[in-house]
Amino acid sequence: MWRPRTFLSCVLICGGAVLLFLGARDYVGSRLGQAEAANQFEQTISHSAPAPGSFHAARLPEPAPLPLQPGEAFAKLIIPRLHTDLYVIEGTGKRQLRHGPGHMTGSALPGKTGNCIIAGHRDTHFRVLKNIRKGDDIVLETQRGTFLYRVDNLEVVSPKNTKVLQPAPDARLSLITCYPFYYVGAAPRRFAVQANLAGAIRNAPVSGE
Repeated sequence: MWRPRTFLSCVLICGGAVLLFLGARDYVGSRLGQAEAANQFEQTISHSAPAPGSFHAARLPEPAPLPLQPGEAFAKLIIPRLHTDLYVIEGTGKRQLRHGPGHMTGSALPGKTGNCIIAGHRDTHFRVLKNIRKGDDIVLETQRGTFLYRVDNLEVVSPKNTKVLQPAPDARLSLITCYPFYYVGAAPRRFAVQANLAGAIRNAPVSGE
């Protein structure tokens, strides 16, 4: 017959094993998802680049970009000081966020006027945000251009506080994850990184140019 102390020890060991398994599964899934997203993104960028010798004095207008599809890897997010490269997926559903940080559908696109919102999990892709600082540069590389943002605000808010999700009159970037970063279970708050567009490093031609 088992003693209560023995039973409790078994429960704690089993619980720890389950948490370890779930953590390992999420970690491996996040790495595989980013590898797949990187491959998809690099193919998109290479296909959009003009072939050598294809430049002409009279350039034809580019077609309008197609709407982003859920699950599409369309941007590379770079935080130089933190040596971080992440591939951004369209959509913020569970499936998308397992693969990488997700762009909130309907929010502004990188480089455009408005609030470009990207969400990610605190225990995988966006764990790096615990070390971000005001003044840090964030680069978003897309098929339509490469854009530099500069962090101007860090904020911890309640999940009910939707201020960081509101449209903006200027070009802004909002990175959002759960908080605290080291927390077992559903984290009770949100950590928001807000940055202003500082300029375009590379701006692809628009239609009609």
